Amino acid sequence: MRYNRPMAYDDSKTPPASNVPELTVSELSGRIRGTLEDAFGYIRLRGEVSGYRGPHSSGHVYFSLKDVNARIDAVIWRTTFSRLKFKPADGMEVIATGRVSAFPGKSSYQIVIENLEPAGAGALMALLAERRKKFEAEGLFAAEHKLKIPFLPGVIGVVTSPTGAVVRDILHRLNDRFPRRVLVWPVRVQGETSAREVADAIRGFNALEPGGPVPRPDVLIVARGGGSVEDLWSFNEEEVVRAAYDSRIPLISAIGHETDWTLLDLAADMRAPTPTGAAEFAVPVRSELVSSLHSLVLRRENAWTREHRRRVKDLSALVRVLPTADTLFAGQRQTLDFLAAQMLPALRFTVARAEKHLHDVQNRLAAQSPRARLAAMRARFSAVAGRPQAAARRNLTLAGNEVRQWNERLIAARRSLIRQHKEKLARQADGLGALSRRLTDAFTHSVQRRDQRLNAVSQLFASMNYKAVLRRGYALVRDTAGQPVSSVSRVKGGAEVQVEVSDGVFAAVVATPSTARPAMPADSGARRKPPRPSGQGDLFGS
Repeated sequence: MRYNRPMAYDDSKTPPASNVPELTVSELSGRIRGTLEDAFGYIRLRGEVSGYRGPHSSGHVYFSLKDVNARIDAVIWRTTFSRLKFKPADGMEVIATGRVSAFPGKSSYQIVIENLEPAGAGALMALLAERRKKFEAEGLFAAEHKLKIPFLPGVIGVVTSPTGAVVRDILHRLNDRFPRRVLVWPVRVQGETSAREVADAIRGFNALEPGGPVPRPDVLIVARGGGSVEDLWSFNEEEVVRAAYDSRIPLISAIGHETDWTLLDLAADMRAPTPTGAAEFAVPVRSELVSSLHSLVLRRENAWTREHRRRVKDLSALVRVLPTADTLFAGQRQTLDFLAAQMLPALRFTVARAEKHLHDVQNRLAAQSPRARLAAMRARFSAVAGRPQAAARRNLTLAGNEVRQWNERLIAARRSLIRQHKEKLARQADGLGALSRRLTDAFTHSVQRRDQRLNAVSQLFASMNYKAVLRRGYALVRDTAGQPVSSVSRVKGGAEVQVEVSDGVFAAVVATPSTARPAMPADSGARRKPPRPSGQGDLFGS
């Protein structure tokens, strides 16, 4: 009931205490939470994922489920989220299994999800198409990235379940076609940890070192039997696709039957319709190879025989057309006889030319003998005996003239340098005198300007000094603490004060102070300013 005016409170009309027990907020929230969990228990809820931002720093996941008219908060704990077959995405329609609970911190209810699945196969196919588009945009399915499958691998790595029929089919087909060494990496091909185990197996085979204790496979086969879209979903996970893309070992994908397909089939280097087909792609048929080899050997032997016969026939034909030895050497023999006939005249001519050359050499040696050379040198010395003294005197005369010329040039140059230095010193002396006069004038001007400023500051200080005011007849009154008295309210009757005048300080006792302002004389007219003492100058010096 609402009242328009306040009512008086009457203690006599206080209602009696109620029997309803008091609850704290935490207790009420706990009871509501227990009621919700008991009333609903486990439920399956269908709705659209909204506000999904991935795992929190704690590993828990928070988002909302909504339909056209309502919304409910949802939470997936970290341990539950790691076991989910697929991860939710914003806008995805899902079916959540969990229990309804309350969050006391916000006084709101929520669903704690323990299992999450798409709302039907259509949702899974839509998610699969979205992932395929994403990986195609990144180039994970590009043909130029595919590796070539080796013709006859030495070691084959198989990633599959060790207990299923798939591994037996692969081994049986390999034994039928061409027995090879097989390394099986056992994994789960369905379930919560299947995708991670398959990706780890592919990376594990790639991490093996060539020539190590465990041989590195030349080709990998990832195989699984047929199943529904949900059963094959592990091979559509991103970590499996990226592991296949990063594999440096050629990889054959054999997932499901021929009509089934996964994202791993698109990322692999080759897709086989069945696991048995993967074994057929990995190795050729041994019997066919043996037959082909035998056929090639026969073809090689037949070709060699035909070539041998052809060459024997060609050699026989060449032998028939070859000339005899007499025919081959007849021309050379005739040439030899002709050269022998010309050899004796040529030898005689050579000997005569050599004798003439020897005679010329003997004549040159006689002309160059020591005795002939000594006679020639004596004749040349006699011809030039008086020439050195004349040349020496002529050289001394020329050298004396050159020395005198250089001496005159040096004297002239010295006089010119002395004259130039004297002129330069005179110019520098004139410039130094001008600089000295300018410095003297500047210093005098600076002293005068500073003196004027000092006079102006002195006059300003004198005008602002309170002692100048005291010299005009005023007095400064201080209390016993030494503080100036600026108002009659600060002193009391009988208080001691100190009065400072222009020529000293004296003590005084205050009579009864009066707060009334003293009346001005009637004939005084307007208030007059006290006359300026003649001794106080103007602020600007006038």
